[in-house]
Amino acid sequence: MFVIGILFASLAAIGYGLSSVLRALGARRAAVAAREKEGSRSTTAAGGPSMQSTAETLRDPAFLVGTAMVVLGFGGGAIAARLLPLFLSQTIVSANLIVTALLGTVVLGVRLHARDWIAIVAVIASLCMLGVASGRHATETAESFTFHWGLLAATLVVCAIAVLVIYRLGARGSILAGAAAGLLFGVIAIAVRILRGFDPFSPLTILSDPAAWTIAIAGAVGFYVHTVALQLGAVNGVTAVLVVGETAAPGIIGVVFLGDKAEPGLEWLAVVGFIGAVVGAVLVAYYSSDDADHFGEAPPTEGGWRRRSHTRRKADAQATSDERDRPDTARDATSREGIDHC
Repeated sequence: MFVIGILFASLAAIGYGLSSVLRALGARRAAVAAREKEGSRSTTAAGGPSMQSTAETLRDPAFLVGTAMVVLGFGGGAIAARLLPLFLSQTIVSANLIVTALLGTVVLGVRLHARDWIAIVAVIASLCMLGVASGRHATETAESFTFHWGLLAATLVVCAIAVLVIYRLGARGSILAGAAAGLLFGVIAIAVRILRGFDPFSPLTILSDPAAWTIAIAGAVGFYVHTVALQLGAVNGVTAVLVVGETAAPGIIGVVFLGDKAEPGLEWLAVVGFIGAVVGAVLVAYYSSDDADHFGEAPPTEGGWRRRSHTRRKADAQATSDERDRPDTARDATSREGIDHC
């Protein structure tokens, strides 16, 4: 069962990675199409996505194939969540970050630097540590039914915050939206783990369990929020914080509430692996959190470890461009002002 769980978790990672890239490609095509349509807007006045742009994204063929990959990822992740400790199954699923980063270089033209490769290698090494240190199977859950209701209530709160973020902050909230989508996908893994009615199989028991409602709500809202985040933000950055959300929350809850544990004597290795995977994902998000280039017009980002200096240089270049494009009358007025002051 342990090997089967690993295989299904790996299948989920591949499915989710393919999904992120294909759906981002669909969002890019929709953004370009919206810009080329006279009088069409891809965002609202507040910077959030317009309903028209989201509808165009949902109709794109690449996006539809990516959506099918979500189903593949969900199925693999659900089986893995039943067979493995959550901190192991979700961390393996989080390897979709690597699939996204590598495919993004080919499909989306994303440029990876040495810092990105180091972060990716850190995630891979951390996954190996977790695989060695984790227990060989998921423990039997002994949570109360109150836990099921509490999970549903927490899901509704996260959903409300996520939708508010994307429509209030627009592109500035793409990273937060990606993190919220990750939390919702993580909630799905927890709900699948605790869902009752499988042994013995009882459809009525499944449908009456709040965990089943949680899966439906978290899946629908998480899919929508992730789609909008891919419309507004950089695919690697959004995917990285999504990975943190879908890995950290289920892993911690599995250990605290559901009895997940590492192999005796290897607890330290599990902790190091878990932290390494999260930190590696955060680094990828940090270096990919600049504005998304959906039109293929921006120059590739520079390498190095100081992203802030690159952002400042980009702002300076923009200011210089704005100064050059100002009307002559405005520049003349500024010049006269300086002469009068002298």
